[in-house]
Amino acid sequence: MTAIVKYNAGNTQSVESAVKRLGFECIVTADKDILLAANNVIFPGVGHAATAMAHLKATGLDTFLPQLTQPVLGICLGLQLMCRFTEEGSTPGLGIFDVDVKRFPPTDIVPHMGWNNTGHNSCGLFNSIAPNEHFYFVHSYYAGLCAEAAAQCNYILPYSAALQKDNFYAVQFHPEKSGAAGEQLLKNFLSL
Repeated sequence: MTAIVKYNAGNTQSVESAVKRLGFECIVTADKDILLAANNVIFPGVGHAATAMAHLKATGLDTFLPQLTQPVLGICLGLQLMCRFTEEGSTPGLGIFDVDVKRFPPTDIVPHMGWNNTGHNSCGLFNSIAPNEHFYFVHSYYAGLCAEAAAQCNYILPYSAALQKDNFYAVQFHPEKSGAAGEQLLKNFLSL
């Protein structure tokens, strides 16, 4: 069973639909016992970092999630909240990844919205996915390049499109909206 973290940060329904379409059972929940017992956990998110983190703190999920030992996948805001700090609302994150999240330099092309190629390493998340595959992005903040980067994208500047550390994985793009490559990535994660 896959557990999708419910924390009032949107996007859970499209992730749930994508997981079920792949033939996996899943539940959207904030129940810590269910999260702890799940085979894997998806931490999606669309919204404002400070508001989302306030909800995580109010429910105790901020200290609970980093202690999970099964595979955990952060998506979009989920990736950003798994980092050390984000400039959005000057918000401390969960500290799983040792990198800060910054706002793209102000230009007329922010947010980064649409398809972009993503170079990746041999992290298991990208098995059977072509090098420089295209994924769908929607974001105004980015995690800088770091030792934990599993994939890189270049939009205004190079940044981490995916992160991996121990049992924690995260992607800035939306695999549930990224066609066949996104489905393959979700399938890879759900099969870990």
